Amino acid sequence: MTSTTDQVAGLDDLAATTLLRFATAGSVDDGKSTLVGRLLHDSKSVLTDQMEAVEAVSAARGQEAPDLALLTDGLRAEREQGITIDVAYRYFATARRRFILADTPGHVQYTRNMVTGASTADLAVVLVDARNGVIEQTRRHAAVAALLRVPHVVLAVNKMDLVGYEESVFAAIAEEFTAYASDLGVPEITAIPISALAGDNVVEPSANMDWYGGPTVLEHLETVPVSHDLTACPARFPVQYVIRPQSAEHPDYRGYAGQIASGVLRVGEAVTVLPSGRTSTIVGIDALGESVDIAWAPQSVTLRLADDIDISRGDLIAPSTSAPAITQDVEATVCHVADQPLAVGARVLLKHTTRTVKAIVKEIPSRLTLDDLSQHPDPGQLVANDIGRVVVRTAEPLALDAYADSRRTGSFLLIDPADGTTLAAGMAGESFASKAETTVQADEEGWDF
Repeated sequence: MTSTTDQVAGLDDLAATTLLRFATAGSVDDGKSTLVGRLLHDSKSVLTDQMEAVEAVSAARGQEAPDLALLTDGLRAEREQGITIDVAYRYFATARRRFILADTPGHVQYTRNMVTGASTADLAVVLVDARNGVIEQTRRHAAVAALLRVPHVVLAVNKMDLVGYEESVFAAIAEEFTAYASDLGVPEITAIPISALAGDNVVEPSANMDWYGGPTVLEHLETVPVSHDLTACPARFPVQYVIRPQSAEHPDYRGYAGQIASGVLRVGEAVTVLPSGRTSTIVGIDALGESVDIAWAPQSVTLRLADDIDISRGDLIAPSTSAPAITQDVEATVCHVADQPLAVGARVLLKHTTRTVKAIVKEIPSRLTLDDLSQHPDPGQLVANDIGRVVVRTAEPLALDAYADSRRTGSFLLIDPADGTTLAAGMAGESFASKAETTVQADEEGWDF
């Protein structure tokens, strides 16, 4: 058995991880793909054959210099149209930090893809064309970053070379964006003037903007403080699979396999299984083929409990001292990502961690107006790329945390039960139990709860 000292040392190593997940966002032609290409190229993270392919395509188009945007625009439609459609993930590293980058689209109809790219990001880079300033799509991206609780936002004011590297242009845009993002609750905003095409302030400081004394984009990415300490949150263990070999070697083995979403679990700890509310004690933790005394997020492990309890995929195991409340009434903010509208009365599937349940959209109290951050009351429905509040009633109880407390166990998806299309990405607000138990007659398909 691995010693507790070694396991705690591993916990310290996890906290010291130098990995930064970040996403780029911006309107069409703001230069996101060029910025990413410049980052990869100037940080010497591009393979020779990749660069040769980019040079060949650029030459075929009659371009004198390589088009660095092609390093991330991987789909044929993206290269032909010169736009980003899908989320392009890139992995690179410098001497100071490792990076996972999500280059997200700029078109309004692809804003839903930013939700995907930014959902796990520690930092978001929002690009603005210095000639256009803050536009509606800029505000939309700032709102998505704020809703997804992205802790750091970088405003990259691009194409400074096209406005004569004027400090006043940069200052006005930075002031407007900072005021808007601060009202949204973004905790940290860093504004950097750049030219992705020329390389100014991307990796190397710009000689054309001596009035700017802050970090380059890469320097900021390398030094921004990032905490990956999921162990500080209460432990949450969504069950993915029940293991029962029933073999001669393991005749009575019953284990519950899954990935720890947050927190730390220990042998001997009292736990509660939700939504049933049954309690037991952890008698064993199996990880990578051996027994351990302690396990932490995001490890994948198998738990063994002292009691034979009816547990299946979708149940949540949590310490009895910090178990979440269960509810069938979910109030949340959602980003609507489907082409079909989401209307009051819609029958959906709600997927939370490993649990999927039937649900009905009971109310859509408001839709966010991005121009002034006001709430448009009772819109009746949400359409693609809308951000709004919803109240959903589920057929079975769920153990949700507030998204503000846990991005992992406070998030969910609304899915079309007919074809499996993802309708909306949700961030749970205050989970509340029904104040009064009411009985509603089920309709012929059993979808009223």
